[in-house]
Amino acid sequence: MNDTLILSKVSKSFGGRTVVEGVSFSVSPQTLFGFIGQNGAGKTTTMKMILGLLPADHGEIRVNGEKVSFGQTPTNRHIGYLPDVPEFYGSMTAREYLALCGRITGMNAAQIERKSAELLHLVGLEKAASRIRGFSRGMKQRLGIAQALLNDPSLLICDEPTSALDPLGRKEILELLTLAKQRTAILFSSHILSDVERVCDELVLLHQGKIVRSGTLEQVKSAGRDRIDTLEVEFRSAEELARFRTHFPRSRIETPFTARIEESDEDGILDIMRILAEHQLPAKRIEKLEPSLEELFAETVHG
Repeated sequence: MNDTLILSKVSKSFGGRTVVEGVSFSVSPQTLFGFIGQNGAGKTTTMKMILGLLPADHGEIRVNGEKVSFGQTPTNRHIGYLPDVPEFYGSMTAREYLALCGRITGMNAAQIERKSAELLHLVGLEKAASRIRGFSRGMKQRLGIAQALLNDPSLLICDEPTSALDPLGRKEILELLTLAKQRTAILFSSHILSDVERVCDELVLLHQGKIVRSGTLEQVKSAGRDRIDTLEVEFRSAEELARFRTHFPRSRIETPFTARIEESDEDGILDIMRILAEHQLPAKRIEKLEPSLEELFAETVHG
């Protein structure tokens, strides 16, 4: 299966300052791909180059196998775009707005009617008959997804699509993007790393214009320096916890019934299991804690 988006050694400088340096990654069809990094890391510059709005100084970008050219953007017919705060004509209804967008992209009346009905149903706005000016921020973001998918793009670029939403609105948009990836490849830029961790299949972490981590979430978590496993052991009473800590005094108490202990190898984990069995300590829960994406991000950025 051919990749929808390919960046090969892409670099960009402004006034002698390198903003993007040697960036290479690819996004496959039906993949939700996280694109993360601090402000100033080069994410927006990279997205502008993908859209042909900025020229790359070095390297090549391809969308659906076609080379992206600055100022001449036929590749954008393959792309849908969702900004963090989409703007609309407030006097229109959602259906009227999609009809306008459809006419601009050259769709005929039958196509517009069919796609509008399909997408308004997908985003849960099929019964929204009021003017867009009365929409909540979450409704506007859902309409933005429908508009971005109107021309059946091969690639959907989402630039901070959940940043201005409350938790319920974020949840709705993430669920919609998970559904949308069955139709298209999605490049998902976000500062909310828990959202990326929740829905993305793969990701890259950009730092000072360079990719410092990439791969699936599991690959990204396992990369870098050696890690010490952290186990969390929960008991039914404080007395059981106290008995456990007589054997593992280096463990630290997290809650009245819970302790955490770091072990560097499998033998250490087996020792914990042996002590629990020999001293008849019925642990309620034993969990190996994985580092969060926020922790990995902080580790990468701050060293």
